[in-house]
Amino acid sequence: MTHKLNHIDEKNNPKMVDVSEKGVTHRLATASCEIKCDPLIFEQLSNGDIKTKKGPVFHTAITAGTMAVKKTSDIIPFCHPLIIEACDFEIKIIEELQLISIRCCVKISGKTGVEMEALTGVTVAALTIYDMCKAITHNMVIKEARLIEKSGGKRTVKEGNI
Repeated sequence: MTHKLNHIDEKNNPKMVDVSEKGVTHRLATASCEIKCDPLIFEQLSNGDIKTKKGPVFHTAITAGTMAVKKTSDIIPFCHPLIIEACDFEIKIIEELQLISIRCCVKISGKTGVEMEALTGVTVAALTIYDMCKAITHNMVIKEARLIEKSGGKRTVKEGNI
């Protein structure tokens, strides 16, 4: 089965997808990412956040991730500029697995999906955690950035049927 690529025109040139004829629907996307961490990082844990000389790590990561969500169309060429209606982050420490788990959920009412915004947000949040914790140790691995769910538009996707 072959799939037509939406970002390629009939002359094989790149293009933005035409959404002018699509209807507005409520759209949601949730992405997740993990950071495998050295135990030294968890030693800095205090009141649910990691404190470094640069400030509170998780609060800064949420702010950076939210900014990235809003700027996705500036860095990914064929993403449409969107009016973001909701952007929520969840950051969990799973100390026994030496993991920081990050989730980003983005919602809009629009003509195109928000998967790239959720993936951009969660990835930038992870990069911010890395940046702020590298003074403690560089022994971190950002891994498994993935789409967990998407709804609205042509398809509904849930982890497990991706």
